[in-house]
Parts: sequence; structure tokens; C-alpha cells
Amino acid sequence: MLSSYVGENKEFERQYLAGELELEFNPQGTLAERIRAGGAGIPGFYTKTGVGTLVADGKEHKSFGGETYIMETGLTADLSIIKAWKGDAEGNLIFNATTRNFNSIMATAGKITVVEVDELVPVGSLDPNFIHTPGIYVQRIIEATCEKRIEQLTVRERA
Repeated sequence: MLSSYVGENKEFERQYLAGELELEFNPQGTLAERIRAGGAGIPGFYTKTGVGTLVADGKEHKSFGGETYIMETGLTADLSIIKAWKGDAEGNLIFNATTRNFNSIMATAGKITVVEVDELVPVGSLDPNFIHTPGIYVQRIIEATCEKRIEQLTVRERA
């Protein structure tokens, strides 16, 4: 698994500790750029992020202007599973708030992209100025039919 954060998933924790899966941590911005690069057909790029840390172990180092950078590779996927706020039958997508951070770029990096939308709207009803991902990157789209749940509710006490 390539990740910047693994959360509090007990099954993931069990599999990792049992040696059933491997984990590669990436700084979050580096992970996002690796996905973006892969979706754009860029096989690799250099970044200063991670130089001098465990992240840089085993990676190519190169100097530019007296500064050391490490080579990171672009990431692609056979299947991208995306969640969007709104979409139309052509696959044009609008994301809500921070869901735009990874979903939009991951849609471009998948050979096949499947999207679940909260609201499926008629083709032509989305303002083209607000579409975050064009339908050319989407092969399948379905409308969500289940209840949205909060993973972990955190509130503060009233003063």
C-alpha cells in the first residue's frame, strides 16, 4: 500500500503487523504529485521533500543548483475508485471541499475510473466552469444509494 496516512483501520493494522501487506509512506504532497504525474504521463520527477530521511532511502539523488533532490516516480492504477459530489451520465464531476484534493487527480491516473456520486444530474446541467474532472477520464458512474457515515465523531464540550 502506498499512503501518506493509514488512519485507525484495525484490519489494515492487523494485516501489516502480520506481514500480510507492505506499506510505503509518502509525504502527502509527494503522493499527490506522484499521482498527478502518472495521470499526465510523466514517469518521474525530482523533489526536495524527503531528502535526508527514510523516504529517500534507495532512491536516486541528484544535485540542482547545489541542492539535493530525490527522484520520485509517477503513479498509475489499473482501477481508480472515486467519490464525487455531483456528476452527469457523461462522467463530468464536481467535488465538494477537500475531496477534490486526491479524487480529481486519481481519476486521471487510472486505466479504468469508476465514480460514485452523491447526486447524478442530467447531462448539460453542470456549469462547465465548475467541472473539476471532465468525463473523458471516467468509464463508469453510479449514484450513491447508502447512508453517509462519519468514521469518528469528535466534538468539544460546551463551555
